[in-house]
Amino acid sequence: MFTRLRRTRKLRRARPGDGSALKRFRWWQLATRTLFDLDPSPDGTRPATYTVDVRYLAAELEGGKIPEGSKHAQVSLYRDGVQEHIANPPVAFAVPGGVIEVATSPYGLTRMHHVPEGGSPQTLRPHPRTLEGLRARFGRRFPRASSLIGVAAILMLLVGLVMMVPQAAELITQIDVVAENIGTFTSPISLPLWLNVTLVVAGVLAATERALTLRNHWLIDADTTWTSLA
Repeated sequence: MFTRLRRTRKLRRARPGDGSALKRFRWWQLATRTLFDLDPSPDGTRPATYTVDVRYLAAELEGGKIPEGSKHAQVSLYRDGVQEHIANPPVAFAVPGGVIEVATSPYGLTRMHHVPEGGSPQTLRPHPRTLEGLRARFGRRFPRASSLIGVAAILMLLVGLVMMVPQAAELITQIDVVAENIGTFTSPISLPLWLNVTLVVAGVLAATERALTLRNHWLIDADTTWTSLA
């Protein structure tokens, strides 16, 4: 029931599009845009191709309220190349036989799935020229290397978390109100600035790599929280 209510709330975030045509993906949009397709179903219940266009630098609209005629939403849904809906994530779009769910994080996508009625969620097909499409092609051509990169990314996130948590805790306990009520804490780990910066950069790269495969990991959220504090 909770899942159904949450999905209903996401469905309400979608607003009518302006009927404009889907623009071609350009190479200079690699870091700012991505496209995913949902192909027609084999049984004919979904005869159209649905395309989700995500623009990371589009203006966030407070509360997901999109004024009429606005073109600044982060997510657009196209049906056979014609814009049907716009929204800010997280959002769900109703399509024949199910919904398309879209969610993002500071590092990229966390969800781009078609959820059929009574079926298991399936990831949409990334445009071959987007970063997600290039990462998927690399995974198909070099599966072992792809797996190693994934493991390395998770290890990097774990190392960053272990290193950042004690330092962040020390900073928090230096706040007067916290120190008076809880006491102070001295981190057993004290890293030079250059190494902390290196860990942050490596953590961002690792989180971005996981986002490109739509394999969000709890370590990403943890590292984001503690890195911002540190």
